[in-house]
Amino acid sequence: MSLFQTSIHNARSLLASSRYTVNPPRFTCACPYSTSLFRQVDSNQQPIRMEYLQFDPPSPGSEKDSNIAPIVVLHGLLGSKQNNRSVCRRFAKELATTVYALDLRNHGDSPHSRTHDYKSLALDVEYFIDEKIKRPSVVLGHSMGAKTAMAIALRRPDIVDSLIAVDNAPIDAALGIDIPKYVQALRSIEKMGLRSMKDAFEVLGKYEKSVDIRNFLLTNAKFKSDGTIGFRVPLDTLARALDHIAEFPFNSQSDRFVGPALFIRGSRSHYVPDEAIPTIGRFFPNFVLKDIDAGHWVISERTTEFVMHVEEFLRTPHE
Repeated sequence: MSLFQTSIHNARSLLASSRYTVNPPRFTCACPYSTSLFRQVDSNQQPIRMEYLQFDPPSPGSEKDSNIAPIVVLHGLLGSKQNNRSVCRRFAKELATTVYALDLRNHGDSPHSRTHDYKSLALDVEYFIDEKIKRPSVVLGHSMGAKTAMAIALRRPDIVDSLIAVDNAPIDAALGIDIPKYVQALRSIEKMGLRSMKDAFEVLGKYEKSVDIRNFLLTNAKFKSDGTIGFRVPLDTLARALDHIAEFPFNSQSDRFVGPALFIRGSRSHYVPDEAIPTIGRFFPNFVLKDIDAGHWVISERTTEFVMHVEEFLRTPHE
């Protein structure tokens, strides 16, 4: 079962239960960090309390013997905390540390805001680490989550043990054509007043041939009170934010994170071109680059290789 299909299965399971459970009793998931779903937050100066899943090591007390900091995992655009559950579970077990998968603002079960840029996204996660974890953490993100992780490392190096950025670079770069297309597709479905997920799946077929990606996009779907299909994510807000998501609003001459950093890129993806490598070095001088034979969806396409690189990096002592 692919990660996208796993997301579908997990979403359906959650609908049947008001509590999250991950492979009990060895793993538990946290209670929601906030209690109000989809509430609107207007100020871009105030952090949002995000929803999250917590994955604990299977052996009580094993964290005391581990030298691995807690890991915070950040999804990409149109993703959620559900996407990387199996990977988080593996990290918790194999690295003997607590792993947190977050719903970033305007995604999953976290509140919505009219502001969606990297400084605001970073502020939310910084608040989570300060209030919930209370110690420097490994910050791992994919795509939009990768740039958010980089922003946190540059803004608050005091709370970042190490950085892991998956298939994105600290550069201003146009999004791939697929991302705006997906947002447009979901907006079209919402306006059509469809009442069947099967119909929504077929409409998505006009925009995307991959069954897995269509299933992944529909993890954002929900039935509105009138029985028509809507979406958990604020599509108009995200559509307006696409330019911000393509940006990286930091200066490599003045902003720097000197801690350990791992950059993993898909060799068949365009998000981390060779031309960006010197820029990565200016922002993150203590970085390591690993290539994986994959497209942009590195974690789901090559899960075993991805986990191997991350665990090797975290187990390696860094000065």
